[in-house]
Amino acid sequence: QVQLVESGGGLVQSGGSLRLSCAASGFTLERYAIGWFRQVPGKERERVSCSSSNDVTTFYDNSVKGRFTISRDNAKNTVYLQMNNLKPEDTAVYYCATRPHWCRLVSVDFNSWGQGTQVTVSS
Repeated sequence: QVQLVESGGGLVQSGGSLRLSCAASGFTLERYAIGWFRQVPGKERERVSCSSSNDVTTFYDNSVKGRFTISRDNAKNTVYLQMNNLKPEDTAVYYCATRPHWCRLVSVDFNSWGQGTQVTVSS
């Protein structure tokens, strides 16, 4: 059974850091693209980063470029999102999601989703 479990969210002050984890089970994460999305109430889920299968390419939204880093630990079947210099506008529920091979921009193109983890950045 395919399962994704996010962890690592929490409350942090502006300028602080968090590392989110997305642990996969039931499939080999290395063979899939992994996207990190975030959503605030009343808005659509937006992609903040994505790593294609085998980590061939990575993408970052302009709003997080230079602050967030996506990485994989294939031995642990886990993907991370290191978030530095956090800002109040980064406050959202963060989700990881998978799809075959290549990254896509929109959430509907991703097949499997985790339950989400809340990130709150205070000013």
